[in-house]
Amino acid sequence: MKKDIISLLDLTKNDFDIFFKRALELKKRFNQGIVDMPLKGKSLGLIFDKQSTRTRVAFETAMIQLGGHPIFMRSQDTQVSRDEPVKDTARVLSRYIDCLVMRTFDHSLVEEFAANSSIPVINALTDFFHPCQILSDLMTIIEKKNSYDNVKIVWVGDGNNVANSWINAASVLGLDLVVACPEKYSVNKDIVNNALKKNKHNIVFTDDPKTAVKNADVIYTDVWASMGEEEETDRKHKAFQGFQVNKELVSKAKDDVIVMHCLPAHRGEEIAEDILETKNSVFWDQAENKRHMHKAILETLIIHNTKLRGVQSG
Repeated sequence: MKKDIISLLDLTKNDFDIFFKRALELKKRFNQGIVDMPLKGKSLGLIFDKQSTRTRVAFETAMIQLGGHPIFMRSQDTQVSRDEPVKDTARVLSRYIDCLVMRTFDHSLVEEFAANSSIPVINALTDFFHPCQILSDLMTIIEKKNSYDNVKIVWVGDGNNVANSWINAASVLGLDLVVACPEKYSVNKDIVNNALKKNKHNIVFTDDPKTAVKNADVIYTDVWASMGEEEETDRKHKAFQGFQVNKELVSKAKDDVIVMHCLPAHRGEEIAEDILETKNSVFWDQAENKRHMHKAILETLIIHNTKLRGVQSG
């Protein structure tokens, strides 16, 4: 059966560990100047409706460095924008490309593509989830802390798609996760309940960031107003007073705490300018690791599906 990554609940703990091991190996080999091209002759489609710097470039360079070819599209460039059924576009693209990466607003659109494609479909961000971001972030935590076990991770900020994916990861891996959000901007209850069906003993929710970060190994934040929520900016700035990741907040965590942000950062809002430049910050490592993790994801899913298609055609 083909493997998609629509949310992190699609993965098992073993899947996570396979991705971490391979991404770290590929990064080491890349830094040694070793060229790996297991996807030579393969093509990756990218359909993006939301702006992107890191995710798009990371996927494109990952595919190129693995020997394949990325093809970038916007939805308005496809016949979906002229009311072709999604299932028809999905079936056609499955005959042209070997994997599809989607970044869009409506999560159900990615689900529909996946349901009607014979190739792997990867969620590169929807309004609900950002699974590949968390995979690369956990890779960074493994690099800095040697493991994700017994590591206290604290989310401070909006209950957005990145927070949702942290909750999903915690439910699968048993992460020690604290989620601190203002009450009015907490994580969607349906998403929480769905994740907690797997593991509900290791995730704490609070509206007190100062208490949340005590003894934290990792503090993670993101913008307060996500793409498409610009009209919420002023209201959120008022609601999120006290939730800025700054020196005062970081001082309550462990001395060797690492501070993470998926970027882009709104300096002076969710995170103080000086925190971005401290020894505790690992933002640039996070950004770099997206490419290596995307390599591991693409290699694993495409090669698995190629073997599967070979068995089916035989």
